[in-house]
Amino acid sequence: MRLSNLADYAVITMCQAALHCGSARVSAAELAAESGLPVPTVQKLVSRLTAAGLLRSVRGAHGGLQLGRPAAAITVADIVEAVEGPIALTACVDHSPCDFEAGCSMKPHWPIINDALRGALAGITLAQLRSPAPRHQPVEEHPA
Repeated sequence: MRLSNLADYAVITMCQAALHCGSARVSAAELAAESGLPVPTVQKLVSRLTAAGLLRSVRGAHGGLQLGRPAAAITVADIVEAVEGPIALTACVDHSPCDFEAGCSMKPHWPIINDALRGALAGITLAQLRSPAPRHQPVEEHPA
């Protein structure tokens, strides 16, 4: 599974916005410049992230964008779902028609898998992403 570019850029945009926590508000153009993302992409993301309550837009002379809630209360799952919708690895989980549904033994297992994936993403907060990344430990392979 791979996140879409838009979901990836949403995480980058939110991390950049989190760097401004507690300081002056920031514009979409500033977030784009700081992150290196195209302004139209960041504007599109800001719209979706604001609609989801992850960013708050304030109008006026001292207006701009700020986090909609504390960075510790925003997870990667929240950000991905704001851009992509519910996290699901397969279409059958959301009751889309499937040509193989009659003989599929996997269908009852997909919600468990999706919940585990969402849980992993929900366990990572924006506050954690602001701090230096821990050293990655390779996942141990299990013999077949």
